Order: sequence, then C-alpha cells, then structure tokens
Amino acid sequence: MAEEKVNATLTVAVPAARVFAVLADPTTHSAIDGTGWVQESVDRAPLTEVGQIFRMDMYHANHPDGGYQVVNKVAVLDPPRAIGWLTGDEKDDGQLEFGGWLWRYDLVPLGPSETEVMLTYDWSGVQQSIRARGIPFPPFGPEHLPNSLQHLAELT
Repeated sequence: MAEEKVNATLTVAVPAARVFAVLADPTTHSAIDGTGWVQESVDRAPLTEVGQIFRMDMYHANHPDGGYQVVNKVAVLDPPRAIGWLTGDEKDDGQLEFGGWLWRYDLVPLGPSETEVMLTYDWSGVQQSIRARGIPFPPFGPEHLPNSLQHLAELT
C-alpha cells in the first residue's frame, strides 16, 4: 500500500459527546473491537490526558502466547472531536515500547444528535526492525474497521 493507513467512516445517531465518552472508557473497547482480539481492559480509568497509559488483555490464536497484554498511550485527546492511542508492550525491565501504529477516532457533529465517526489505523510510524519481522500491516482484514464502527454504533 502506498499510504500506510486505512480508515472507515460511519454516521451514528447520537451526539459526539456521547460517542467520545464511550471511546474514552477503556472498559468498552472489547465490545467495540471488530476482531475479537481485545479481551478486557486492565486499567479502568477514563482516558483524560495525552500521555496516559492504559493496558488491555488480548487474545490472538497466532500470537506465540495466545493471551497477551498490550500497553496503550493516549496520543490524541480533543474532546469531543478526536481520540487516539499508540499500542505497544512492556519489556521485562519495565520499559514501555510502542510499535509505531496509531488507532484514531475523529468525530464530526452533524447536528445535535448525529455524528460522523472516522476510525483510522495508521502504521506509518512502524520502524524497519518491526517490519523486518514479517508482520503484515494492517494485521487484520478489511472488515475490521467497519465492524468496529458498527459495534460502536450499537454500544452508543
């Protein structure tokens, strides 16, 4: 792919503030996920500031451990218009390492009770050392982003 990001858009029949509140609640992320990989939020506090760390328990049949945990770092927070995070992991020495991919939701109010939601997965920041491992980007099928947006619409 020439551009190293994919996105999908859906209009939902709820105000942007409500959509943002759901996205800023890590406990809802497993219900929103379109792949089934996100299992449960380890950190339950709402996302309120750039730099905030939150962890998720994950499961993927092709992962060496099956179940694993990711560390996310809030990179974008502009209530109620945008929210996004980088995903990575915690090393044995406690250092956090982020892979260079970003999940981002952009919300455009279309009126008092309707919002256009665009979900973007951007892997343009992935370093060559990670790309050399042979991990495909994006690591999910084309249905993932639309599925996630549909789940978000149902949840809100």
